[in-house]
Amino acid sequence: MTPEIVILAMIAAFLGLRLYSVLGRRAEHEEEPIQGRLEGRQGRPGAPRVAAPGKPDTRTDERNRAEAPRQREVPAVSPSVERGLAEIAQVDRRFDTYAFLEGARGAYRMILEAFWSGDKAELRSLCDEDVYASFAGAIDARAAVGETIENKLVRIEESTLLGAGIEGAVARITVRFRADIAAVTRSAEGQIVAGSLDDAIETIDVWTFERTIGSADPDWLLAETDEG
Repeated sequence: MTPEIVILAMIAAFLGLRLYSVLGRRAEHEEEPIQGRLEGRQGRPGAPRVAAPGKPDTRTDERNRAEAPRQREVPAVSPSVERGLAEIAQVDRRFDTYAFLEGARGAYRMILEAFWSGDKAELRSLCDEDVYASFAGAIDARAAVGETIENKLVRIEESTLLGAGIEGAVARITVRFRADIAAVTRSAEGQIVAGSLDDAIETIDVWTFERTIGSADPDWLLAETDEG
């Protein structure tokens, strides 16, 4: 064997070893699965856990409870109110106590602001005929003497369910609102005749909302008002 052949054989062997080492490392990397964007990283540090079927993920549950807004919890009610709410939910599958209470708080603010500003159209959409007539009469009387109201609902401190049930085909729920309201009444000349915007006064109102069971209209209307 000539020296040239020996040298060529050594070069070929060296290139073969280099090629094997490169392909070998590549094959090792290709055997490791590539994680997709939607695949979890269960078991890795800092990765989200996936609970086994039928086994609750306590860490996720604790995080969800910590992140859930506190107002999501419905205040405790009496046994009679609880029975009334269950009765309403039984005939109206869409009913949800928390959603109703949040809607009632929103309606409380909207109705007060509409009354203070004299917005009869808004009141008509939120109240039944009797309550609307009462509000509209007070607005007309206020306008007759030239008085205006500049009240402000500072905050709703508490909303408590006092009663619930079904009368005939009508569901009725009574809510007690405790709120801080800054109230000012001005004369036709713009002078303050009562109240102050600097001092909020605690106000307690007991309002009853009702809705006809089976109605296509999901809205509850204010049917009664009283002071607490």
